[in-house]
Amino acid sequence: MGRCGCLWNAQPFFYAPCEIECPTHGRIQERIPWADTYARITYRLEYLIVLFCQIMTQKAAADLLHMMKSTLSDLLHQAIERLRAGHRIQDIDKLGIDEISYHKGKKYATIVYDMDRQCVVWVGQGKGRETADLFFKDALNEEQRKKIRFASCDMSKAYLGAIEHWCPGAILVIDRFHIVKALNEAVDDVRKEEWRKAESADKKALKGLRWLLFVHSKNRTKGDTRRLNALKGFNRRIHRAWVLKDEFEAFWEYDYTQSAESFFYGWITAALRSRLESMKEFALMLRRHAAHILPFVKTKLTNSISEGINRVIKIVKNRASGFANLEAFTDMIFLTVGDVDIPAQIPEHFRTA
Repeated sequence: MGRCGCLWNAQPFFYAPCEIECPTHGRIQERIPWADTYARITYRLEYLIVLFCQIMTQKAAADLLHMMKSTLSDLLHQAIERLRAGHRIQDIDKLGIDEISYHKGKKYATIVYDMDRQCVVWVGQGKGRETADLFFKDALNEEQRKKIRFASCDMSKAYLGAIEHWCPGAILVIDRFHIVKALNEAVDDVRKEEWRKAESADKKALKGLRWLLFVHSKNRTKGDTRRLNALKGFNRRIHRAWVLKDEFEAFWEYDYTQSAESFFYGWITAALRSRLESMKEFALMLRRHAAHILPFVKTKLTNSISEGINRVIKIVKNRASGFANLEAFTDMIFLTVGDVDIPAQIPEHFRTA
C-alpha cells in the first residue's frame, strides 16, 4: 500500500520464505514477522479481507482488493479458521437457542447465543434434538453446563428437551417473542376464517384489519381502537379474538408470581370458552408450557437479544443471496456476530488500512 493510503496504487509484492528439510522435524519454513507460517498472504491483506467482508459482500470486497471472488472466499475461510483455532467458549450464564434458515429447500441451522455478551457462540447443522445435544455434549464441559443459570428458546420440543436434560439446574423460559407471535397467528386465523365466510359487501369492512389486530395497545391510535371496537356490532368473533389478545398483554407486566399465575389460568379459561378454535389451541399450548412461561414474571428473561442478532444474520444471508453450504454461512456469522472479534486477532501494527 502506498504512503498516500491508496490501495489501488499499491504494487504487488512477493516473497518466497526459505525452507529446510530437517531429518527430525521434516519440512520447516522460515519464520517471517508479517505473515503466518505457510500462509499465502500477509497479515495486512488478511486484515483487509476480514474487515471488508464484515461490511460488504464478498464480491464487492474482491473487486476492491483486485482478486477473484473464489480466491477471496478461500482466503477468508482460512483466515477465520486460523484466527478462531483453539478458541474455547467462555462460561455462559444466560443461554439462548434459536434456529435460522440459510438456504432454500428447508435447510436450517441451530444458533446458540451468549445473551449477556450478545454474541453467537456455536452454529450447528439442522434444528433437531441431535444438533442441540451435540452443542451441550461437545462444545461445553460439565462445569460449564452447571454454570448456565438461565436459558431461553422457542417452543421446540428438541430445544426444550435438550436444555432440561443437560442443564437441569437452569431456569428455562420460553421466549416471549415466540408466544406473542403464536397469539397473533391465532387471532389472524380467526380473521381469515371470517373473511372466507363473509359476503362480498361485508369483506370491505374487514379489509385492512390484519396488521391493525397485531398492533400493541400502547401503539394504537384512538381511531384504530374505535375501529376495532366497532367490530363488536359487526363481527363478534374477530372482536372477541382481539379482546383476548389485548387482555393477554397484561401478563408481561406482572411482578408477582401468584398474581400472574391467577391471571394466566383465568385467561386460559376465558380463551377455552371463546368458541374460537385457534384461540382454544393457543390456550392449550399455554397450559402445556406453563412451567416454562410463568418464570418470566421473576426473571423477565427474553430471547430479544437473539432476535436482534438474527436480524443481522439475515442481512448477511440476504447480502449473499443465501448460502449453498453451512460452512460458508458459519464463517460469516462468526465474522459479524461471533464471540471473537476476528479482525482484532491480527497483530495491531498490521491493522492499518
